[in-house]
Amino acid sequence: MENQKIKRSDDYSGWYNNLVKNADLAEHSAVKGCMVIKPYGYAIWEKMQQELDRRFKETGHVNAYFPLFIPKSFFTKEASHVEGFATECAVVTHYRLKNVDGEMVVDPDAKLEEELIVRPTSETIIWNTYKGWIQSYRDLPLLVNQWANVVRWEMRTRLFLRTTEFLWQEGHTAHATEAEAVEETRKMLEVYADFAENILAVPVIKGVKTETERFAGALDTYCIEGLMQDGKALQMGTSHFLGQNFAKAFDVKFVSKENKQEFVWASSWGVSTRLMGALIMAHSDDEGLVLPPRLAPIQVVIVPIYRSDEEQTKVLEAGDKIFAALKAKGLSVKFDTRDTHKPGFKFAEWELKGVPVRIAIGPRDLENQTVEIARRDTKEKQLVSLTDLENKVIHLLDNIQENIYQKALDSRTEKTYICDTWDDFEQKVELGFVHAHWDGTAETEKKIKEMTKATIRCIPLNNVQESGKCILTGNPSTQRVLFAKAY
Repeated sequence: MENQKIKRSDDYSGWYNNLVKNADLAEHSAVKGCMVIKPYGYAIWEKMQQELDRRFKETGHVNAYFPLFIPKSFFTKEASHVEGFATECAVVTHYRLKNVDGEMVVDPDAKLEEELIVRPTSETIIWNTYKGWIQSYRDLPLLVNQWANVVRWEMRTRLFLRTTEFLWQEGHTAHATEAEAVEETRKMLEVYADFAENILAVPVIKGVKTETERFAGALDTYCIEGLMQDGKALQMGTSHFLGQNFAKAFDVKFVSKENKQEFVWASSWGVSTRLMGALIMAHSDDEGLVLPPRLAPIQVVIVPIYRSDEEQTKVLEAGDKIFAALKAKGLSVKFDTRDTHKPGFKFAEWELKGVPVRIAIGPRDLENQTVEIARRDTKEKQLVSLTDLENKVIHLLDNIQENIYQKALDSRTEKTYICDTWDDFEQKVELGFVHAHWDGTAETEKKIKEMTKATIRCIPLNNVQESGKCILTGNPSTQRVLFAKAY
């Protein structure tokens, strides 16, 4: 196992890339800009999927699947949407190859009548479909989610954070009234925030995007923003109120209770494998991954220690009993019985992979009826009695989950600033979140971005209205907004 050490403090980007590779999460593929998600990384993504999918279904949503390819003409129907995605689209122009002198070439006679776009997002194909599904108010609300892959052509990529192809879910809902669609948009933002904080253990700020930053085709974009250990923000999820834009573009109408023809109201919302990047950058350390127990594919690893065959037999028997007891409690447990690696190697490997709890058991432990338990988050070790061990481990896992969240929250608090002068703003925005006044104009927003590379991450939902002066222009402002540099 290659494990070249790079410290966060020396090279944060190098540390991140190294950790993704060494912890067996993902690797670059033969296709430029695309990644291979390895089994351990995919196991974490599956846990995210399961937790989110359960929440979606609890709120009345159902899953469906829509085509990967979208006719180019669909994109021209909603002007702001096509403009927002035009530079990121992968386009299919032909449908056949042919052999010319032993070389495979595109057959010029196999040109498509209409080019197909590999989906960057599915609003257009879905709303074209919904036209056939919705006739009356009785068909509403329509609450559909899709787990899929999308393609957005990227020049500069980073594993999980920005790749040409990535995995995600996208919810697309249709409603009879504006109020219902707005309620849906806000509800799903709360679902994302709950998941981020209680499962990923990442504290987030909920807010609404400025007009410049909102989703192409939306009237409002809500988001959750997390702060990574290096002081950069990461947009971890978005929920969009689409108004009637797509319904009008694709002529999706319904007959209301008053027997009138009306356009439906819409929302869309999504999170992606970018959450893997958030998980890594919010919690991990120089030794490797630090996984919250609720997301860890392996919550507990048991490592046996022995020197002789006699010791091996006794230790493995004891380990089997512990394994069975923990499994019976519903925990995900690995009993690392490989005899090709020494205990020290195993300790380092599972630490690198972020397993929350490690149990070591050897001959002396058997004599004393104890085991050594090491927790990944604090690296603390303690001898624990075998009596009621499984319940002690469950309690410990809950404590680790809470501690990882609290540590991330403390880190965010330390890196959050309130600034009233431009000089202070320029310094502090290099370090983390900055709450500062803005005059509300796109022109000022653009200038601040050009001068500092910082963007308005959101206008926080719980904002207190207060009069002040814009950080750059000095013009009047009614509230502070959240600035940061971001991934």
